[in-house]
Amino acid sequence: MKAEPIVRSKPDLFESDLPDERLQHYLKKSVIAIDTETRGLVIHRDRLCLIQLCDDEGICSFVRYTGKDAPNVKTLLSSPTVTKLFHYGRFDIAVMKYYLGVWTGPVWCTKIASKLVRTYTDRHSLKDLCREMLGLEMDKSDQTSDWAREDLSDSQLEYAANDVRVLIPLYKKMKAFLERENRLELAEKLFKFLPTVCELDLAGFNNTMEH
Repeated sequence: MKAEPIVRSKPDLFESDLPDERLQHYLKKSVIAIDTETRGLVIHRDRLCLIQLCDDEGICSFVRYTGKDAPNVKTLLSSPTVTKLFHYGRFDIAVMKYYLGVWTGPVWCTKIASKLVRTYTDRHSLKDLCREMLGLEMDKSDQTSDWAREDLSDSQLEYAANDVRVLIPLYKKMKAFLERENRLELAEKLFKFLPTVCELDLAGFNNTMEH
């Protein structure tokens, strides 16, 4: 399959919340790609720093989390008409619930989709998906950098933007694969269950379905 071009518009950085105009723009979309950056991977300890959003036009927004309420972000996250697209949504959904106090939905996850259809490999990272599905090599050198700093570097901003820029092109390809393998219905059931998995994670429950 031919790789689709990735729109590379410059991201807009907002403090604390999305402006009303940007919210209204995103609410008209059927799918919005979302990612987060945190201080680390322990949600209760490592605070949320940045929320990245991107639509099918490549309009990319960063919202810096400052601890203040973010009503417009929360409105978008909970909008029933906009599908929120993630790669490994299990982490992002949980971290936004913990810090913003809102459950995200409806949701779609390219990592879950990959595990259902790319059964010929155990490599399901965003970097691996982009290489195979889009013919792109992603630079992940800023993944573990300090996202709480006030003066985010150009390379950090580019890294954060790329993580959401690629998601909608990946979503289109992974959805086609799910349909081809007759697994789209199963995937949609898993996406609906994903917030429940996040709730279990936040409550400290592990392996609840194991023997």
